[in-house]
Amino acid sequence: MAEIVYPPVIAAARTLFRVLDYRFHLEGTENVPRTGGAVLVSNHISYLDFIFAGFGAVPSKRLVRFMAKQDVFDHRISGPLMRGMHHIPVDRGAGAGSYATALRMLKAGEVVGVFAEATISRSFTVKEIKNGAIRMAQATKVPVIPMALWGSQRIWTKGRSKQLTLRHVPITILVGEPIHPKRGEDVNQHAADLHARMSELVDRAQRTYPEIPPGVWWQPRHLGGTAPTPEEAAAMDAAEAEARAKRGEED
Repeated sequence: MAEIVYPPVIAAARTLFRVLDYRFHLEGTENVPRTGGAVLVSNHISYLDFIFAGFGAVPSKRLVRFMAKQDVFDHRISGPLMRGMHHIPVDRGAGAGSYATALRMLKAGEVVGVFAEATISRSFTVKEIKNGAIRMAQATKVPVIPMALWGSQRIWTKGRSKQLTLRHVPITILVGEPIHPKRGEDVNQHAADLHARMSELVDRAQRTYPEIPPGVWWQPRHLGGTAPTPEEAAAMDAAEAEARAKRGEED
């Protein structure tokens, strides 16, 4: 694929990171293969996660093709950029097309990025994950690479005002060892293993984060923060989905 848009976007992001003095801590980036297809699966805590998850693949000189909801591609500003970087639009009402596109890219040796929780985690713990990433890896015989992000929620997350000019934010990116699911193996068991590995990485990122003030909104409840518990977050998600469905009916 012609890479006219992606390299300049990465260069612009690097410049912005320097201007804002983001303080990156990266570990395990060697687990992103330098060649061949792979499914990169990250936790989801911020609207900016695709930027930082993609940044975690830069040391391996890989460009990640993220699966993202159709709304992002329909936006007049982000849409052309997303298409130019060859990301994959996901129409939740007709997901077969995006799934087929992802398989085609994996077979062509691309790294496909997936946020398997589907939506941002308000509790900042790893939610239940979908098994699509495992199924894609099995179908194309590529590894699944687990990743943990931490710190990006402080900049822009669900239910909070954007803090896009916030400076000196520590950003942790941990990349775990690959999982190699094979055809015929239990998809749900592999998904459970992936969830456990991601949870372990996220917990380590949280506990080793250089700034852990007590009682902050962006810290999970079990570590002394004031974020919603997983149960409270699930109830908030359900209420939001119900309101969205009601608006659809009214329209």
